[in-house]
Amino acid sequence: MSELRRDPIAGRWIIVDTDHPNKPEDYEHEPTIWKGQANCPFCYGNESQTPPEIIAIREPGTAANTPGWHVRVVSNKFPALQVEGDIDRRGLGIYDLSNGVGAHEVIIDSPYHTKDISDLENHEIANVITTLCNRILDLRRDKRFKYILIFKNFGPAAGASLEHPHTQLVALPMVPKNVKEELNGARNYFDFRERCIFCDIIRQELQEKERIVFENKHFLAFCPFVSRFPFEIWIIPKKHNGYFSQMPSEEVPDLALIIKEVISRVKKVFGNPAYNFMIHTSPINGDQNVEGYHWHIEFMPKLTRVAGFEWGTGFYLVPTPPEMAAKYLKEEKQG
Repeated sequence: MSELRRDPIAGRWIIVDTDHPNKPEDYEHEPTIWKGQANCPFCYGNESQTPPEIIAIREPGTAANTPGWHVRVVSNKFPALQVEGDIDRRGLGIYDLSNGVGAHEVIIDSPYHTKDISDLENHEIANVITTLCNRILDLRRDKRFKYILIFKNFGPAAGASLEHPHTQLVALPMVPKNVKEELNGARNYFDFRERCIFCDIIRQELQEKERIVFENKHFLAFCPFVSRFPFEIWIIPKKHNGYFSQMPSEEVPDLALIIKEVISRVKKVFGNPAYNFMIHTSPINGDQNVEGYHWHIEFMPKLTRVAGFEWGTGFYLVPTPPEMAAKYLKEEKQG
C-alpha cells in the first residue's frame, strides 16, 4: 500500500509509492546535451551583447563589460519586472493590482559555456555564492522590495532558454504565497513548541540517517521525508539562520562543497538531467516574524511532470521514496 505523508511546515500532503517504487533506470528524461551556441551573449568577448554589468568579480586591472571576469551580474534583457517606477497599488472592483516593479538580474556563474556549477572548482562556486549574497544586501536597501528569490533553471526541460549556465535573481514588492505558507507553518510550530521546525528536522534526519545524502561541518543535504518530487534534495545550514545573505563567511566554502557534491551525485545517477534549485530565505523590509524560519536550498531534478492529479488536488505523487533516493545517491559516491 502507498503512503500518505504530511509536510509539517506547509501542511501539504504527498503520496509516496512504497509498493512499486521507481529505480533510477525507470525514469525517462532527456539529458541536457551541450549543442553549442553561436555568439552566446554570456561567453567571453560578447559582453556588449548583455545589458551593462551591475557587479562582477574580475581580474585586477580589467574594465567593466570586457573579458577578465569570473562571475558577472547583469540585468535580465527581458525582465519580468522593472526597477523604475512606483508600485501604485490599486483596485479594480474586487481585483487588486499594481505596477510590475521589481528587479530581475542574471548571475553568469562563470565564463565557461559548457561547465555547470558542479563542474567548477570550489573557490569558483564560492565566488558565485558571495556574489549572490552581495546582490541581496544591495537590493534590500530598496524599501519597495519585500522578497528576493534566487533560482537556477538548468536545461531546456527546466525552463532555461540559454545553454550557458547562469542563476537568476528576482526582487519582488510582496512576499510570494509559497513563502508565506512556509513562514506561517514555521511560525505556528515555533509559537507552539518554542523551537525552529527546520532545526528539529535537522536533528531528526541526523538521528535517523535514512535520508541523508551528504553532510559536512556546516551543512546537511538530505531527501525530505515529504519530498514533492523524486530525488528532491534540501541543503540546509546546521546552525540556525533565517537569512541566506547573512551566512557567516566561514560557511561559504562548505556550502560550495556541498552544492558541488549534491549536483555531481545526481548527475552520476541520471547522466546530465535538467534541474531547478531555489534558495528559500526570509523576507526583507517587513514586519514578518521570522524567528522560527531557517533558510535552505531546494534542489529538484526534472524526472517527472506535474499533471492533472497534482494540479487538481495539490497532492504530489512521488514514485521513489526519499529513503530509497538517498540510498542510490550515497551508493553512487561509494561506487
